[in-house]
Amino acid sequence: MSTTKNDIGNELSARLGLDQVAYQENLSKEELFHAAIAKDRGRVREGGPDDEQKAHATSLGVEGPLVYYSDPSCTGRPVQDTFGVAWPEFEDKLWWKPDFKRFDPDKFTALLERVAAHLNERGATLYVKDVYCGYDPEYAVPYRFVGEYATHALFAHNMFPKGIEGVEDEDGKRWLMLNVPSFRCDPERDGTASERIVALDMKNRIALVCGRADYCGVVKKSMFTVMNYLLPEMGHMGMHCSANIGEREDGAILFGLSGTGKTTLSADPARELIGDDEHAWTGNGVSNLEDGCYAKLINLDKDAEPVIAAALSMKGTIIENVPPLPGKAMEETDPQELDLFDNSVTENTRFSYPLDCNPHVAAGARGPHPETIVLLTADAFGVLPPVSVLSPKEVMYHFVSGFTAKLAGTEVGVTEPKAAFSACFGAPFMSQKPNVYASLLAKKMEENNTRCILLNTGWSGGPYGVGKRISIHDTRALLDAALRGDLHAEGAEYETHPVFNLRFPTSCPGVDPAVLNPRESWEDKAAYDEAAQKLLGMFQKNFEDGGYAELGIEPVM
Repeated sequence: MSTTKNDIGNELSARLGLDQVAYQENLSKEELFHAAIAKDRGRVREGGPDDEQKAHATSLGVEGPLVYYSDPSCTGRPVQDTFGVAWPEFEDKLWWKPDFKRFDPDKFTALLERVAAHLNERGATLYVKDVYCGYDPEYAVPYRFVGEYATHALFAHNMFPKGIEGVEDEDGKRWLMLNVPSFRCDPERDGTASERIVALDMKNRIALVCGRADYCGVVKKSMFTVMNYLLPEMGHMGMHCSANIGEREDGAILFGLSGTGKTTLSADPARELIGDDEHAWTGNGVSNLEDGCYAKLINLDKDAEPVIAAALSMKGTIIENVPPLPGKAMEETDPQELDLFDNSVTENTRFSYPLDCNPHVAAGARGPHPETIVLLTADAFGVLPPVSVLSPKEVMYHFVSGFTAKLAGTEVGVTEPKAAFSACFGAPFMSQKPNVYASLLAKKMEENNTRCILLNTGWSGGPYGVGKRISIHDTRALLDAALRGDLHAEGAEYETHPVFNLRFPTSCPGVDPAVLNPRESWEDKAAYDEAAQKLLGMFQKNFEDGGYAELGIEPVM
């Protein structure tokens, strides 16, 4: 990508109406680091003023991380303020839901004009960062971040590929994000739910972020939602998953919600990492949409997560919403001194670092078609088999179900495990309807003779609080067997679960056969049967509520 200052100014004038602003285009990471500390201002504490310093150096200065604080009302994605612009030609294709609601096109056009006028009147300085969504030029989309905070431009630099060669018609494909924390929406005038909004305009390729929506993840997840619309339109599949490659050049994809082991299990020293979160599956194989990682920091065990621990001190990374140490200025604090167990700002403390901070990263963050797909679940009810071998119809059912279970005690009033269903293991970011992704998955699996398992990393012998978590040793052994093809090999023997109709193997190298049948691990068999029937009912209700039968998914449970 080669653009000049005039090119950028002309495009932003034509597409956004910005003609009285100044631009800082494609600054280096060092320049963005210094600009963030000097210029990024806003609210960092409840009831505080809107002109406090948002970004800070540590004792390592520019050779270390940038520490950033988002608005206290936005320490995660503002799901109730996230919309798609409901142009008539997109009305039937987009998957409307509570965390991706319709926004009136006329209201959006008027709002965009007001935001541009606000910036023009202020003579604002905007930071521009040109990156791409995707490593494969066949589908890679040019992404131009334009915003008031240098921190967000630095985040875009960390998280997205740069300099992808061979992308055709870049100007015709380019998406713009206009990110303006200083603008306050008026719900009565603008049609917004509050004073902030995240709105995606698929027709004009604009992501508009206004108000107290300055959590860094908005810069990343908004474009993932966009890509999950664009990729199926090109015949490709967007996936919320991790991916890696073995020594035999055997690819694997691991789908899973938070807490199921997606990142941990994909970080295997015997395999090369393609990525840990967002991918595309095309005719060329699997490739990462990103060039960075955005990891949770709360309660991080540095011994168990040495890659993240080391990256905390690396140049140009971003630590988000980790509190300062009492009585010590951040500028005097070594990043390794920070208390990663302190949730006084938020439970969702985060860390942005480049992909190449990980060891064993696959060249070009790309790999072959997967031999194995793993659907991860952490069943806190303790009733699903540790591993099940899925047929193509079962893959589609469990993929659109996207089941895991939240633990008792993780939310106020939750005294027993709580089922969580998220279609395609990432419903908030799936902008087309679930059957679109399920059909693509089934098609690509058939074309590439890909096998699939449901791997349960949850509990056995009873629910959470009674039973025990399935050991990481057994989980790793089951995963390794699946990756080798042992669980699908000719001659493999299975039992069929009487309640869930799932086939599970009767043996696996390195695993006690008694572990494989979940009912046998419970002392009280009647209690197991009751719990299994209860979870089955939850699956069936979710399937009915989602209208998946009408979308062509067969009810296999």
